[in-house]
Amino acid sequence: MGAEPRIRVSALLRWNDRVLLCRHEKPGKEYWLLPGGGVNTGESLVDALHRELWEELGIGEEVAVEGPVAIVDSISPVQSFAAKHVVHIIFAGDLGGRSLEAVNSQDAAVRGHRLFGLDDLDDVVLHPPIQRFVQRWRPGDPAVYLGALWAR
Repeated sequence: MGAEPRIRVSALLRWNDRVLLCRHEKPGKEYWLLPGGGVNTGESLVDALHRELWEELGIGEEVAVEGPVAIVDSISPVQSFAAKHVVHIIFAGDLGGRSLEAVNSQDAAVRGHRLFGLDDLDDVVLHPPIQRFVQRWRPGDPAVYLGALWAR
């Protein structure tokens, strides 16, 4: 059996009907993530989220978040190089009224950030691939999206 599941928190941050994503690179590939990262032992989900927002975007506790609004379970294929199981817990926040000129990553893994219109998400490599949820979710929606990415 593989390692224990890893918990990752992230934020669906909206700004004027657009979503803020962080660009990451792996050899030969560019992909986009909702800002966020791993939860440390003894750290609450919200504290981890605010820490990650500070590290990746230079913004933190001043961003009010709601949720979780989605939970996505992703498991790597059995034949992959390294077994991986990540539980993504996604919160939401509104960046409206804020200047994004001050958004600045302190995380070396983040290669930039960009606002995407909801219609633009179909052409983006987003991890986890939750484009449909992001496109239809609206602030105040009571339902939580529960998704599974079973790659076995």
